[in-house]
Amino acid sequence: MKLTSDTNRGKTALIIGAGITGPVTALALQQAGIEATVFEAYPIDAGGVGGVLTLAPNGLAALDIVGAYEAVAAVGQPMPDMVFEDGRGKRLGAVAGLPGLDPSLTLWRADLCGVLHDQAKRAGIAIEYGKRLVSVEDTATGVTARFADGSTASGGVLIGADGIRSTVRTIIDPAAPEPEYTGLIGFGLPGSTSSGGEIAGLDGSQGTMHFAFGKKAFFGYFIQPDGGVAFFSNLPNAAPLTLAEVRQTPAAEWLGRLREAHRGDFPAEQVLARASAADLMLAGPLEMMPPLPHWHRGRMVLAGDSAHAPSSSSGQGASLSIESGIELARCLRDIPDVAAAFTAYERLRRDRVEKIAANAKKTNNSKAAGPVAKAVFGALAPLALKTFLKPEKMFGPVHRYQIDWDAPVR
Repeated sequence: MKLTSDTNRGKTALIIGAGITGPVTALALQQAGIEATVFEAYPIDAGGVGGVLTLAPNGLAALDIVGAYEAVAAVGQPMPDMVFEDGRGKRLGAVAGLPGLDPSLTLWRADLCGVLHDQAKRAGIAIEYGKRLVSVEDTATGVTARFADGSTASGGVLIGADGIRSTVRTIIDPAAPEPEYTGLIGFGLPGSTSSGGEIAGLDGSQGTMHFAFGKKAFFGYFIQPDGGVAFFSNLPNAAPLTLAEVRQTPAAEWLGRLREAHRGDFPAEQVLARASAADLMLAGPLEMMPPLPHWHRGRMVLAGDSAHAPSSSSGQGASLSIESGIELARCLRDIPDVAAAFTAYERLRRDRVEKIAANAKKTNNSKAAGPVAKAVFGALAPLALKTFLKPEKMFGPVHRYQIDWDAPVR
């Protein structure tokens, strides 16, 4: 069955999910001459939750295509440098930003979502909340989405931008693999736990993201513009837990476990001693998507985390999602046959995202490793960072990637 453009419904798209991928895809489709409506399962006051994330130079370059770069940069903190440390605070090595590229931005997911929603609304893109998808009628000429509240919506294509727990993914392929648990539970604290100057020996400079491989858990931290210390920790936990199960345990109990896991680690022990359970963010299990057999079927297609969520260790989750939304819009702009457009989109994206996800999976293993493995890592890391793990080799192919919006997709 050949799926060509539907002249009756026009060039329209239904986007399921209003997180990061959904609004960006809608903005890109608008530039491509395709009208999009975004449907979000949660009510408007439930959106924009989540922890800290990084937008790498490739993600920022993609945002510039849809006119969102400056607005996002205004709520982010430039983070050009990375420092790797062991659990005692000893520096293992440092990686500077790549020459010629804007520095990565560190920001909170809630802020990013808020900016992208505002950008979409200013562009006249409709975002409808409280629309939980339950089924899709997919025909040769269009799709109709049915929502839990009894309403429906019809369009030319349906795009699943509904995240790692995607409903659209299950509709496209009921046998699709589930997200993989990485063996780590994520925690963070977005507010100022204390001034960096209160902890003797702590690097109080801004613009540096610190990654510390403690004896039992991984700890990341950075100095905020107000001088406070923000942190995140990945705590190994053999048994997979859902976010709901994580939240059944009081935050005070989790904070106690974090303090115990980081006992003797610098500066994790000192930062956690000043942390408040009331401010602790329970991010839940860290997961990633294994390679999917199918990204699309009929007039339905996946974008962002629903198709290719790498683990947070990649530092690329948001950036890759933004890239994919824009590349999908290019393909639908240039290729009238829907099936061929989806095939071209998958061809443009699959190798890149799966390679990045595979590399991040190796990093997960080092975070969840035992004390002996961490000691070996600490001994080898300085040499590796000085020799074959050069910044350009490590990050160049990923960070220098740019989408040529004006180039036609063949």
